[in-house]
Amino acid sequence: MILGIGGGTGSGKTTFAEALVDALGESNTLLLAQDCYYKDSSHLPHEERARLNFDHPDSVDFELLAEHLEALERNEPVQRPCYNFAEHVRCEPAVLVLPKPVILVEGILIFQNQRVRELLKLKIFVDSEPDIRFIRRLKRDLRDRGRTLDSVVSQYLATVRPMHVEFVESSKRFADIIVPEGGRNPAAVEQVTKWVAIQQAIHKSENA
Repeated sequence: MILGIGGGTGSGKTTFAEALVDALGESNTLLLAQDCYYKDSSHLPHEERARLNFDHPDSVDFELLAEHLEALERNEPVQRPCYNFAEHVRCEPAVLVLPKPVILVEGILIFQNQRVRELLKLKIFVDSEPDIRFIRRLKRDLRDRGRTLDSVVSQYLATVRPMHVEFVESSKRFADIIVPEGGRNPAAVEQVTKWVAIQQAIHKSENA
């Protein structure tokens, strides 16, 4: 089954997803990030690539993501793209991803795409305060993505914040569950884990 974990940048989506992987078991759970599916822009000069709006749904190759989720659901392996965030381009080689019983797909925009949304058996929105989200994004981009303080702040004001209001916050209406506290919520992890176990038991009994 495929579960979706949405929410704003820095909200704690990855933290919550990793907690679910620990609870469900790594051998049974695949974590797939929307960030790996940004469209390639290597045909553009670096300066122009840096100005692209990566918080708009059009920046993500949702068709490929949906195709991969459908293939994994059919128990078929896929070649997941690799993305270089410092250069804003896809990189080689692609990563071979094998199907597992539970697939977690996480990203800020996954509930905006209807084809992807319809594949999700459970939609979880991880919520967090705006200032906390910005601080987490700032630390991540400085540490992991080769950005400068000025570039992070400029991008946040120009695209991240307005796109969050237009596309991310509005997608909360599609969620089945809203998780507060920025992803660090053991009770929510326990409830989702129990839900998965129930669904697997139902599926097993129906196919016995």
